[in-house]
Amino acid sequence: MNTIAVIDYGMGNLRSVSKAIEHVAPDADVRVTDDPTVVRGADRVVFPGQGAMPDCMRELRARGLYEAVIEAARDKPFLGICIGLQMLFERSEEGDTPGLGVLPGRVRRFAHELADERGQKLKVPHMGWNEVEQRMEHPLWQGIPNPTRFYFVHSYYPEPANGGPGTELTAGISRYPDEFTCAAARGNLFAVQFHPEKSAAAGLRLLANFATWAPEAGSPRQPA
Repeated sequence: MNTIAVIDYGMGNLRSVSKAIEHVAPDADVRVTDDPTVVRGADRVVFPGQGAMPDCMRELRARGLYEAVIEAARDKPFLGICIGLQMLFERSEEGDTPGLGVLPGRVRRFAHELADERGQKLKVPHMGWNEVEQRMEHPLWQGIPNPTRFYFVHSYYPEPANGGPGTELTAGISRYPDEFTCAAARGNLFAVQFHPEKSAAAGLRLLANFATWAPEAGSPRQPA
């Protein structure tokens, strides 16, 4: 049976994530767990979360999950969601906190004063539906129109090393108001800043794609 571990390190409501995965993958064994042994034994791993980066990293270490997450991100189908994307990078401006260092780059905060092209003030956190533009062909985008709107709640965003949204890690971008990386992919890893579990049909399709994804069968490609 396809076992999907949803990592629980005490930060955020994981019920909506697990229920969405159970809905799209009814034959899978979905386990919300804080047990590193279960994470290591799972076929697939989902790494969600909410809250402040310093708290998340502290709880990850306190529960003995730090190394298990790094291992999973390197060797099995892995989906990061929201701060589960941010924690994969080397360091965050939020508390000047070291991340897991799986991906090169930093996590930045949106500027305190933001405005759209009409001069209208934009609030931080960035909250609500926003358009996502796919920047590479990837199995997790299969069946999802380009662009498509997804649901966001965040004040920080990843900036991959060597040029931000133009890097080879960038699988998708959004704008608030400037372009930022909202999806990153490399090998067996795919991670998103938005919440697929709160993003209606498109989000469910992404989760369904993840539940059957075989990374060795299709590597990400830059679109022609």
